Amino acid sequence: MITGQLKSKIDKLWEEFWTGGITNPLTVIEQITFLMYARMLDMNEQVDEKRSARTGQAFNRRFNDAQQHLRWQNIRHLGAEQLYKTVKDELFPYFGSSSAASVKEGNEGSLFSEFMKDAQLMIQKQSLLVKAVEMVNDLPLDNSDTKGDLYEYLLSKLTTAGINGQFRTPRHIIRAMVEMLDPSTTSRICDPASGTGGFLSISYEYLLEKYTSKDSIEREPLFDEDGKALLDNQGQQLENVLFSGDLIDQQARQHIDTDMFHGFDFDATMLRVAAMNLVMHGIKQPDVHYQDTLSQRFSENFPLDSKEGFDIILANPPFKGSLDEEDVCPELLRKVKTKKTELLFVALIERMLKIGGQSATIVPDGVLFGSSNAHQQLRQLLIESNQLEAVISLPSGVFKPYAGVSTAILIFTKGGSTDHVWFYDVQADGFSLDDKRTPIKDNDLPSLVSEFKARDKAIAQTAENDKTQKAFWVSKDEIAGNKYDLSINRYKKVVYAEQQYEDPKVILSKLVALENDILADLKALEEML
Repeated sequence: MITGQLKSKIDKLWEEFWTGGITNPLTVIEQITFLMYARMLDMNEQVDEKRSARTGQAFNRRFNDAQQHLRWQNIRHLGAEQLYKTVKDELFPYFGSSSAASVKEGNEGSLFSEFMKDAQLMIQKQSLLVKAVEMVNDLPLDNSDTKGDLYEYLLSKLTTAGINGQFRTPRHIIRAMVEMLDPSTTSRICDPASGTGGFLSISYEYLLEKYTSKDSIEREPLFDEDGKALLDNQGQQLENVLFSGDLIDQQARQHIDTDMFHGFDFDATMLRVAAMNLVMHGIKQPDVHYQDTLSQRFSENFPLDSKEGFDIILANPPFKGSLDEEDVCPELLRKVKTKKTELLFVALIERMLKIGGQSATIVPDGVLFGSSNAHQQLRQLLIESNQLEAVISLPSGVFKPYAGVSTAILIFTKGGSTDHVWFYDVQADGFSLDDKRTPIKDNDLPSLVSEFKARDKAIAQTAENDKTQKAFWVSKDEIAGNKYDLSINRYKKVVYAEQQYEDPKVILSKLVALENDILADLKALEEML
């Protein structure tokens, strides 16, 4: 959570871009990301310079003698015309060359090496660039506790701007999925369609909370720009809760920074945003790649088997679309012969997991009950060759105003076979299910997480398996007997209350009386005329 004053700065910066002619929110975020990156490069250079002066040890410089004028501390003082020329003709080309050189040196620039080379300055007005540089310079990028929340607030603009919202899964839905899978400091976590990196960044936030001792939790009261306390809906003052992660040892920290978080996407802009999102949250070198994970090339570049796979995969892959069968990885087609991306992604995730690895994936409801051979083949794969643990039905409004499609979360563990499947019917997620998505009191997500963790006990107590409730389980035999149908409506029992109606003769007499009243009124009106 960030202060109202900082939100106002970001809102003002956003408005400057819109009034300056850049109306695509993803482009706005990308351009702000470039300027943040430029400033952070210089900030890191200054830190290394001070350390070198103190210790006498040399370091790999990000800026050579001929590039000193490209450092943030120098360009931000330039006049409008010179600033625009320097940023466009020198700084952006430097991003590409700097990233390429950084791969060899192993510093933070290597993270952007795959996609910074194509970076372009989309700002056309010199005055807008000046204002953007001034405002980015005022952002607290030196505060590690604020940077992640700052970038999350920037990304939240995607959902309010009316475009590109499909790239951002609601944060509270992601959080519930992460809590159910409960990653540890040794986990290797992946999102094969990472978008802005929300699943990975929230997984990191969860780890910090999980591995912070009670004595190390800090709370900061929040105030607006006028110094007035910010209050929640219950009138309580809002706080910024800071988790230090003090229980994470050095070995685990190294794993978190270099080998825990893996993301793939075939949109270079999304990768830039995801990379900056993860870095701003405090992950030094997240492993993000420009790659179509459904393609044959992905299998060649990232060969995986049951030992090298991932421990956890969290994803909300693209729902609609079909691919040319020649481009699809043959291994996926052997699992499920289809061109539909929503089916191929689930098969891909099953392949990318290690034995014992676990996934929580959002899928459209059609995956659960589709009658085609491919749909049934995929569901049979999940049940017969893996442990399908849960099918969680989400309300159809969770992705509004961008999509009203009904979705569900599939949770499964790779390997073994399924005995029972746990179902949960989420009817409210804490927000209204209309296009406005305003906060409400009804929220099933806390109950979902707690009941999911206690599901084994509930399944063992067969007498308590009431299929009229939100949570219940279904045996494998029953599911197999229904062609592996996984739609919750197939198994949930609805209790209908008996309705009492008046005798038809009574209803008819009332209609006749009403008709006579109408005729009398019409006759009176006629006499008046």
